[in-house]
Amino acid sequence: MRKFFQRLGSSLMLPVAVLPAAAVLLGIGYWIDPDGWGAASPIAAFLVKAGGSIIDNIPILFAVGVALGMSKERDGSAALSGLIAYLVATTLLASDSVAMLQGVDAESVNAAFGRIENAFVGILCGLVAASMYNRFSHVRLPDALAFFSGKRLVPIMTSLVMLILSLALLLIWPPVYSALVQFGEWISGLGAIGAGLYGFFNRLLIPTGLHHALNAVFWFDVAGINDISNFWSGTGEKGVTGMYQAGFFPIMMFGLPAAGLAMYHTAKSKYKKQVGSLMLAAGFAAILTGVTEPIEFAFMFLAPMLYLVHAVLTGLSLAIAAAFNWTAGFTFSAGFIDYFLSYNLALANKPYMLLVQGLVFAVIYYFLFRFIIVKFDLKTPGRGEEIEEGTPVSDSHTSRDTKYAVQAEKIYAALGGDGNVSSIDHCATRLRLEVRDMDAVDQEKIKATGVHGVHVTGAESIQVIVGPNVQFVAEEMKKLHRK
Repeated sequence: MRKFFQRLGSSLMLPVAVLPAAAVLLGIGYWIDPDGWGAASPIAAFLVKAGGSIIDNIPILFAVGVALGMSKERDGSAALSGLIAYLVATTLLASDSVAMLQGVDAESVNAAFGRIENAFVGILCGLVAASMYNRFSHVRLPDALAFFSGKRLVPIMTSLVMLILSLALLLIWPPVYSALVQFGEWISGLGAIGAGLYGFFNRLLIPTGLHHALNAVFWFDVAGINDISNFWSGTGEKGVTGMYQAGFFPIMMFGLPAAGLAMYHTAKSKYKKQVGSLMLAAGFAAILTGVTEPIEFAFMFLAPMLYLVHAVLTGLSLAIAAAFNWTAGFTFSAGFIDYFLSYNLALANKPYMLLVQGLVFAVIYYFLFRFIIVKFDLKTPGRGEEIEEGTPVSDSHTSRDTKYAVQAEKIYAALGGDGNVSSIDHCATRLRLEVRDMDAVDQEKIKATGVHGVHVTGAESIQVIVGPNVQFVAEEMKKLHRK
């Protein structure tokens, strides 16, 4: 089950990666016209509507992205089937259609069917489409029906299955939707405490990759919260909408880079140069883009106590920002780019205070991390023997394509090569790998390639934290895997 949710989280990263495009369009539009939401400027209106076309269709993006990501070969027919599944479900279960099926007036239809176009249904449709692709993409029909064999059969079977599933959802969806709404209302009712609990568990689940499932509840329209879309589209309450995003900015732009500085200052002298290079690059990525995994994976397994402290501080940051109604938003992660773009949005409330909060958290992170590392002699980077003397692949002597190819080849060999690697996948920053024999994996050789960390997640599952360029390493590894 954990492996399923990890793969689902990885699949969701593809449509989520589209959201920064919406952020750029909406951010610039609201900078031009911060009060009229585009009404006072044709250029602003054009940009705001263009960005809204992405934000408002997140469920469709999820249906397509999940179908593509969960299918074995990531084929386009799976993505097409995800779209078909979504169209069938949302058309048959729209309020007007349900009214005709039930023989009642549209006003009498359960309110749940008025919210059928949501992220939860999009994910469900994507899963159905992927399942149909994995089952029927290689099926051969008799010669008379040969045209519909293989991948052409997938959207047909998806349509048929969605007809049956839609009938089931006529009965199932109202109580499921009611339960999700009650959960969302319960969390929202906790106010700042609820935001803090979410922030704590968000970081705590990072090592397993299951944080994506939790994020979907708060950031998208699964339980009625829909924090990201509502914030960027200006739908909600100023100072409240965005409360499940704002508190991440002080952590990602200030707290974690300060933690990296503490780890650098507490490293042994002979390792300071290597730790400094690692933390400088990782800190810059965290500040600019909000990608924090390179820093977090540097200590989460070497010093679990520190990671628990980090999770508590993250929850505290979200609770503080929510309590004071300071809001800013992101579409990708809580880095400077999203902060700048969201600064002038209609629902941004005193976003400059998040910078003040961030400076305070930077001080807390630095001195608290430094004290705990020294007090308990934690083996953070540069304090144990985990720093490799090997030289990672560098851009100085190779092209970028060659760099990724060389790194992929070394990682693949350290994993045991063709005889041991059974599957290769990736998310935003990690390689997600399945191997036949974990004992055949040489983790030290993998670390020597310059990756940020290695994490064994199961008897046959291992993750390699590469960073934002993980896609290119994964593609090169798949080339080796096909040979």
